[in-house]
Parts: sequence; structure tokens; C-alpha cells
Amino acid sequence: MIAAVLAGTAGLALLGVVLVVAPGAVVNHDLAGASVAAQDRLKAINDVRTTLLQAVGGMVLLFGAYATWRQLRVSQDGLRATQEGYVTDRFSTAVDQLGSDKLETRIGGLHALWRIAEHSARDREAVISIQAAYLRTHLPWPPAGSNAPAADLSINDVVPLEVRAADAQVALTGLGVLLLRPREQSWVNLGVTDLRRADCDGLWLNEVNLDRSCMEGAGLYHANLTQASLVSVNLRHADLKTAILRRARCVLADLRGARLVESDLRDADFTEADLREANLRKADAAGAAFHRADLRLADLRGCDLSTADLLQARLTGALASEHTRWPAGFDHAAAGVLVTEDPGPEPPPLLQPSGITTQHPPLRSMP
Repeated sequence: MIAAVLAGTAGLALLGVVLVVAPGAVVNHDLAGASVAAQDRLKAINDVRTTLLQAVGGMVLLFGAYATWRQLRVSQDGLRATQEGYVTDRFSTAVDQLGSDKLETRIGGLHALWRIAEHSARDREAVISIQAAYLRTHLPWPPAGSNAPAADLSINDVVPLEVRAADAQVALTGLGVLLLRPREQSWVNLGVTDLRRADCDGLWLNEVNLDRSCMEGAGLYHANLTQASLVSVNLRHADLKTAILRRARCVLADLRGARLVESDLRDADFTEADLREANLRKADAAGAAFHRADLRLADLRGCDLSTADLLQARLTGALASEHTRWPAGFDHAAAGVLVTEDPGPEPPPLLQPSGITTQHPPLRSMP
């Protein structure tokens, strides 16, 4: 209080000096002893006083603007700290909910994390890691626990993931949506997970590690799997129509009966992959590697294999049409390929049954 009074007194004294003493001193200095009329001298002093008052007023305005800016910064910092504290509390609560015995509580926690990641870029990587860990721990492959369908159960008898483990499907969907945004880290680990009949339609799963996972009968319509690692993954009967697998690593993958119609397979690696009975109609496989891959009984009608590596690939009984494009000098007839009529335009997606509810016929290539 005393300091404020002293500061105010000093300010008034300084203002008095500026308005009373300083103008006369300035005029006397400028006149340098010259004699002028009293009226002219008074006018000169008033002009100097007016100029000084304007200068003081400008300084007051600048100081007020600075004080307002500082107050705004302090308020913003306080608001940011409050918001971060609120996000931290929500984050902790959501993580705690994931350990609940109630399915609806776990789903609520996953949705809360998803919402936090959409609004907080700082927490996005942590949420993605939590979702991936949740899937790995709740859906291990081979399956563990009495509630999980047996590993050798026919895919037609496996309940869709959204029914048998609704919380896991929510985690998978949230992960596939969040990965669409720019990320600081590149790879997400979903290896060795049980994703049979999972709904991944339209999800963004680029640079995701799915090595040795089981995705039999999964719906991956128009999913983005660019540069994904699918080594030794089970994709039997999976619906990958119009999916993007550019530069994906599908070495030793089991794609028997998989539907890869109009999919983008450019520069993908299918070395030693099992593609028997797979449907690759009108797929773009330019630059893809099918080294020692098994393509027997596969449908290759309209498929672009013009720059693909078919070294030691097995093609006996595979179907081709006049629109199938082969590498230069490749003798598809000698490889056992059957040329038949092209099927024409593919039916629109809306007329197709859902990949997770389709009843799949037994594979002729099964042992």
C-alpha cells in the first residue's frame, strides 16, 4: 500500500515537472537568451506543454496496452493450465475405465480416449499406443480364455468381432481413424492378434505391424494398408476389395480365397504367399513381387501384372482374360493359366454383402 502511494506521489511530481518546469526550460534553451515578447514566450511554452502532454498520453496508452497484453497472456496461461489439468483428469479416468469388468464402462473409456486424441495432439500418440496395447492384450493369437472362439473353429462359426468383443471393435475403429492424422511415430504394433471377422472397412492402417495375426474373414473394404507389415498373417476369405496395399509386406501371408478385386497392390511383396483361389480381378499389381507365390486357381482376369515379378510363381488353373496384362516375354499358357471370358464391370459396393457376415464356402485348396 505504501509502495503504491509512493509510486503515485512520484508520478504526480514527475507530471508536475513535465508540465510546469520542463516547458519553460525547453523554451529558454531554444531562445538561447534572445529577447521575445511575453505573449510569444507564453505561446511557445504552451506549445511545448501540449507536445509533452501528447507524449505522456501516448506513453500511458502504450503502457495500458502492454498491461492488457500481459494480463491476457496470464489469463491464457491460466486457462491452458486448467484445460490441461482437465484433459489429464479425463485421460486418467478413461484409462481406469478400461480395467472395468463392465463392457459398457470399457467402451465408454475407449470412446473418451478417442475424443481426447481428436482434440489434443499432445495425447494422440499415447492414445494410439493404449488402443494397440488393448487389442494385443484382449485379443491374443492363438486365442486364450474360455470366451474366445477356438483357433481351429470354422470361420463361418466365428461370431463377428463387433458382437463377441464390442470393446475391441471400438478400439480397432478408433485406431484406424486416428492413424489418418499426421503422426510423430511411424509404426503401430498389432502383431499376433485375433482379428477374425473384424470390421476394418475404410480404416487407415498404414504402417501397422500385423505380423502373424489372424484376420480370417475380416472386412477390409477400401482399407488403407500402405506399407503395412503382413508377414505370415492369415487373411483367408478376407474382403480387400479396392483396398490399398501399396508397398505392403505380405511375405508368407495366407490369402486363400481372399477378395482383392480392384485393389492397389503396386510394389507389394507377396514372396511365398499363398493366394490360391484368391480373387484379383482388375487389381493393379504393377511392380508387385510374387516370387515363389502360389496363385493356383486364382482369378486374375483384368489384373495388371505387366511389371510384376512372377519368378517361380505357381499359376496352374489360374483364370485370366484378354485384359490380363503379363510381364514381357512371360508365357502364361505354359504356366498353366486358363484364358476365359472377362467378367465385365464389377457390381457397385452397395450391392455387396458385408464381409463380416458372408458365409464362406470351403476352400478347394484346404488340405
